[in-house]
Amino acid sequence: MSFTLFADARLALARDSLAGLSTGDALGAQYFLPGPPEDLTDATLPPAPWEWTDDTEMACSVLAELAHSGDVDRDRLALAFAERCAPRRGYGAGAMAILRLIRTGTPWPLAAASAFDGQGSCGNGAAMRVGPLGAYFADSTAHAAAQARASAEVTHAHPEGVAGAVAVAVAAALAARARLDGHRPAPDRLLAGVAAALDPGSEVHRSVSRAAGLLGRPVDRVVAELGNGSRVTAQDTVGFTLWVAATHLDDYPTAIRRCVRAGGDMDTTAAIVGAIVAAYTGVGTPGGVPEAWLAAREPLPTWLP
Repeated sequence: MSFTLFADARLALARDSLAGLSTGDALGAQYFLPGPPEDLTDATLPPAPWEWTDDTEMACSVLAELAHSGDVDRDRLALAFAERCAPRRGYGAGAMAILRLIRTGTPWPLAAASAFDGQGSCGNGAAMRVGPLGAYFADSTAHAAAQARASAEVTHAHPEGVAGAVAVAVAAALAARARLDGHRPAPDRLLAGVAAALDPGSEVHRSVSRAAGLLGRPVDRVVAELGNGSRVTAQDTVGFTLWVAATHLDDYPTAIRRCVRAGGDMDTTAAIVGAIVAAYTGVGTPGGVPEAWLAAREPLPTWLP
């Protein structure tokens, strides 16, 4: 189906995705240190408020940039990341170093390239914040991929870090498009659509392809094969999160519970999955982001448009 998305519709899709991202991030963060509970039910949810992390803070900057200009200006986005960075939100040491350089005047290409002895970061940070951007570009996976790449490059100079952002953005774009079409894609079709947007030589591409071969398998087997973000890289995060999102695209609560029970980098895996799934389900709908969960999540920044 060919269609035209106007700015208000784009922002509505992106805001639903951000609601899913931020709620998943905030809930996952409650279990990061004590570890996942034996049984995550509504009766065992942690007390409110659920504080969100750097995943949400950076995603809000991405959405603010889209609301401002409709696409990503890398210079402006890099400065927004640097100026809004609050260390208490759980930024990694590498991200803090890059953002500190940008904040003190180093051009973002030099700051991003300085990470890891000049290799650049292949961390999952670019993937964790990009879901709302994908939903915003639901009418074009090619545009979603290009804009995701631009949003990633300001902090991630490593090709795998960029590939992780492209994969998540394309998945969110496909999910939002399916919502508009009124037809849920089969899990293997969704994963194939993401894989088609990636460099076949990348480890992220191989992880997404392996995820397709693991559909229907127990989650423990999937984690053993794909990882759960415990290494905090795009390579050990994106394949697993896309497996969860493709499997539970119409069931946000179950998708987030899967992330929490899998352990690892739970706030980030739940943020990525939450962004993709909420782009399809919306908020307060059957299978969507529960209103009670959204109310328990800490309010978003007041500077967000």
